[in-house]
Amino acid sequence: MSASATRVLFDEPGPRGRRRILLLSLLSALAILGVIALGLYQFGVNGQLAADRWAPFLRPDYIAFLGQGAKGTFLATAVAAVFAFPLALLLALGRLSPFLPLRWVTTAWIEVFRSIPMLLVVYFFLLALPGPPFNVTFPVFWMLVIPMILVSSATTAEVFRAGIRAVDRGQSEAAASIGLTHAQSLRYVVIPQAIRLVLPSLVLALVSLLKDSTLGFVVSYNELQYQGKSLVAYTHFLIQTYLIVAFIYVALNFVLTQFAHWLDRRMQRRAASTTGSLVD
Repeated sequence: MSASATRVLFDEPGPRGRRRILLLSLLSALAILGVIALGLYQFGVNGQLAADRWAPFLRPDYIAFLGQGAKGTFLATAVAAVFAFPLALLLALGRLSPFLPLRWVTTAWIEVFRSIPMLLVVYFFLLALPGPPFNVTFPVFWMLVIPMILVSSATTAEVFRAGIRAVDRGQSEAAASIGLTHAQSLRYVVIPQAIRLVLPSLVLALVSLLKDSTLGFVVSYNELQYQGKSLVAYTHFLIQTYLIVAFIYVALNFVLTQFAHWLDRRMQRRAASTTGSLVD
């Protein structure tokens, strides 16, 4: 969430509030460091920090095995995003449509798939598809990606809808004044501005998709979590494997989150410079 949005939702803290926030932040950081230190101590006592338990993960074949899982994670996330984000925009436009049946259908889609955990949708594609004589089946990849698309399109549709509503009404009125139809106004004026507004949120939606891809183990898709599970079965190094897998996920999500913050700051600076040039 951007700084401007935070100021809208919450009052700016005063000197006492800032001191309280700083104190709570320091105490939280100390508590987290304490938990980490305690965990490392327990690992050391139980021999989990021994070099022979970590050395195998420097082998090229282990790295390649986890790399294959990371590739599967990226592929599922990218394909889901390519389909989910345009579908989300269409759902948002449908929910804002004056045509009542279309609005009902898109609202039902959004509310249903926002409410159902993605794990249940994955299990539906795994267990509830029609059997003989129809034999409806999907490849393993799509049994993971289609649920990701369905759930992400519903949640991201609300992001697009908020972005469209955030565009100043005067933009549509100006477009109408030069002869553009409502559809042309949406296509050439409103939607491009709305996409720029929600772009940082879309990057954060990628983080959610990346985490949702961990459900690939349910359908035995070779993503990072599933590869880690297979590696544990082979090496019996459960703690080491899942710590490395967790570190990879944290690093990937951190990069995406920082990219979203960078986009947000850049867009704020561009908006501020545009406003300044108009004032001048």
